[in-house]
Amino acid sequence: MELFNNLMLASQLVLDPYVLLVILGSAMFGMLVGCIPGLTATMATALLVPITFFMPPVAAVAAIVTATAMAIFSGDIPGALLRMPGTPASAAYADEAYAMTRQGKAGTALGVGLVFSAIGGLIGTIILMSFAPALAEFALNFSSFEYFWLILLGLSGAVFIGSASALKAGVTLILGLLVAAVGMENPAAHPRFTFGNSELLGGVSLIPMMVGMFAVSEILRYMVNTNPDLRVETGRIGGIFSGVSDALRRYRMGLARGSLLGTAVGMQPGAGADMASWLSYAVSRKFSKEREKYGTGHVEGIAESSAANNSALAGAWVPALVFGIPGDSITAIAIGVLYLKGLNPGPTLFLYNPENIYAIFMVFVLANIIMLPLGWMVIKLAGNILRVPRNILMPVILLFCVVGAFAINNTVFGVTLMLFFGVLGFLLEENGFPVAPAILGVVLGRMLEENFVTSMIKADGNFLVFFERPISAVLGVVTLSIMLWPLAARLFRRGDRISKKAA
Repeated sequence: MELFNNLMLASQLVLDPYVLLVILGSAMFGMLVGCIPGLTATMATALLVPITFFMPPVAAVAAIVTATAMAIFSGDIPGALLRMPGTPASAAYADEAYAMTRQGKAGTALGVGLVFSAIGGLIGTIILMSFAPALAEFALNFSSFEYFWLILLGLSGAVFIGSASALKAGVTLILGLLVAAVGMENPAAHPRFTFGNSELLGGVSLIPMMVGMFAVSEILRYMVNTNPDLRVETGRIGGIFSGVSDALRRYRMGLARGSLLGTAVGMQPGAGADMASWLSYAVSRKFSKEREKYGTGHVEGIAESSAANNSALAGAWVPALVFGIPGDSITAIAIGVLYLKGLNPGPTLFLYNPENIYAIFMVFVLANIIMLPLGWMVIKLAGNILRVPRNILMPVILLFCVVGAFAINNTVFGVTLMLFFGVLGFLLEENGFPVAPAILGVVLGRMLEENFVTSMIKADGNFLVFFERPISAVLGVVTLSIMLWPLAARLFRRGDRISKKAA
């Protein structure tokens, strides 16, 4: 009876016309921000904070939840149409989606991404509603030892993300790890690789690097092409939902796996949708029956990673609501808004304000439902980009890239970084080196170092301690197995050939 009363009160809060108007407006704002390379979901959240000062509690949280969910999805749109991901979470499968666009399957790529994002978000929300306290308690069992193995597992997935050569993927991954080492954001807080430049003390910002390697490199590729393809010959984007039913039937296991993995990763402090997307793409490729199709325009990787993206958003709210521990940068901002509105995160929130908790759950459900019609509309409008000649489109895109890189820290240095990594990304790809592992190295590099150093201090230099905790031991064995399996398989095949010759 008490549950029913709380649900009724929550329904009244959410279905208020003002709150519904806020949800609609935030959804459109999130879609717009996510479509622009360089303007991330975190930036969309930060831009909304001043406006939430004048809103009631439920409306303020609804604005943040809705905008971030939309921005995470809409980052797929420029990634698919122009190979310029709008958000870091979309970068993992941007090449896959763009390859489908080149084949005239942009509608299928974006339609599958839209539907799987919505379903993944709903699955994550159901998990959030059903198991929030228990899952948050489990997530608290993760110490620096577990985080180290989890991050290393994500980095080992870079060899699967690399499209052609594991060696070349490893080279660009190491390049990304070196970039992550720049600055003072390390356990010793000592300047590294700054070359006396004060702008580098805070490290290399991910957004200018990502925009440069994906967007500027694509612009440079167009400039040096003596016979450029001025249009992507796909005509109008049609049949957005035509291939979805087949994808749902064929990749239902991938949908479940991506949603569960995304929720689990989202619960880990500092992980978020970016890490969930990269991990899910790597896992999808590892367990796929059509592994050879990845990188050529295969919808399976898009489906699973899209589900992981939005389920990670719900997962990040588990520790945020139950213990006040942010799961990512977005929930870190959201926690500040909750405190501002008198909704102090923690167990007491479930005791004294249950109707507000259920209202937040309902907002998650509504946000993922309205994502479908709004996403369809934005995809249709974005399809006009494909009919614009590239010699007009590229300068406009470069202007947006410059604005996005400048807006990170309001400094020209961000634009300089963007141009530098644009040239570097162009040179790497021209020689067959994939750029995605470099982005992954920057995303996870600092977290890897911080957790390794913290663990070694706690273990007094004894590396065997990494295998003494149950969860850490399991993650360690899985990670090392994945890393060593190609070598073991090669040795096994060589031994098998030698034994056959001897026979």
